[in-house]
Amino acid sequence: MPTVLLPASAAAFAPRSAPTVVLNSKVEPWLTATLKRTNRVKRPLNSAPQHVRCLTDTLSAATALWTLCSLMLPKAPDSELRKDSNPLVEALFNYQVIHVEAYVVHVDLVLQNEVAFKLTPESIEALIDYHKDVYSVDIAANTWEWSEKETQLKKLQEEFVQATNKFVYRTNALALEGMEEDGAGELLCGRSEEVKEAIMGLFLPLLPPPPPPRTVEVVRPVPLLPNSHNPVGTWWTQPTVLSPNPAPVDPWKVVPSTPNTTSASEMEASMWASLELDDLQTSSPLSAYSHQTPSPLSSYSQPYCTMGDYYSAPMPIAPIPPLAMPSLLTQQQCSVSAGFDGFGGFGWDRFQDYTTTI
Repeated sequence: MPTVLLPASAAAFAPRSAPTVVLNSKVEPWLTATLKRTNRVKRPLNSAPQHVRCLTDTLSAATALWTLCSLMLPKAPDSELRKDSNPLVEALFNYQVIHVEAYVVHVDLVLQNEVAFKLTPESIEALIDYHKDVYSVDIAANTWEWSEKETQLKKLQEEFVQATNKFVYRTNALALEGMEEDGAGELLCGRSEEVKEAIMGLFLPLLPPPPPPRTVEVVRPVPLLPNSHNPVGTWWTQPTVLSPNPAPVDPWKVVPSTPNTTSASEMEASMWASLELDDLQTSSPLSAYSHQTPSPLSSYSQPYCTMGDYYSAPMPIAPIPPLAMPSLLTQQQCSVSAGFDGFGGFGWDRFQDYTTTI
């Protein structure tokens, strides 16, 4: 988009001068009809230079003032307004209408196809007075006090003075169709609302300084399962590393994890060793043979009962007398006990010897 250059008369605090008009070689029919309607003196409009001269003279007249919009604003600060039950009375005594007027400073029908308006000194003065006497008092009353409040308020007023003097409203060139006799006119097709929003946007609020930054204390999270091995501020628990070499423990405190299966046979051997040899010699050959040949049932022991961390020691059991083998019975065919031996080689003819032994 090309840069739009405005004339010197559009600058802030610049006096009013004749507007600059730029037209094409072929003038638009609507512009020719507008100039013929607004000029009392009939002037020739047969070429583009004639249109430029006629339009410049019309817009340069002292009466060529355009009403951009009308603003209804309070006459006094809010604390001084009249209170009445009738809203019509309040509107008549408390509000005023300011007609914002401007004059044309630039017309371009070649590049931008636009027209530019600048506020009149009377409109600028009315807006500045309202900002200083009413608006500034209200915003100062609705804002809390601080040390540099008055300085900030004066700065805000100075900025508003600069903004109103620099204000230039630019719109489509078709706005010239609203021109009336002597070059005066008003904006049509809702353009007045655009001007109203632009002017009210110049009233900036009084912003207090930001509060000093607060020092936020960082709260460290507490671990769900506290552990002395974990560093501070961690959420997880590290596994405990077991030492490869366990600490020494007293032998009597060590509990065997599995029962010893050879304890029954060792206990049986110690029991047989405690018996007297004389008594074993007086016994029958079968019983002596049973002493030399261990019984196949002697190595059997009852299983241990383990419940959790408790266990029971193996209970010693008495040896079961072995049964007589058929080979041993054939060697005692002449004995009386061979025919009546029905209890594993027990001789009934020598029962007195066994009773004395027991």
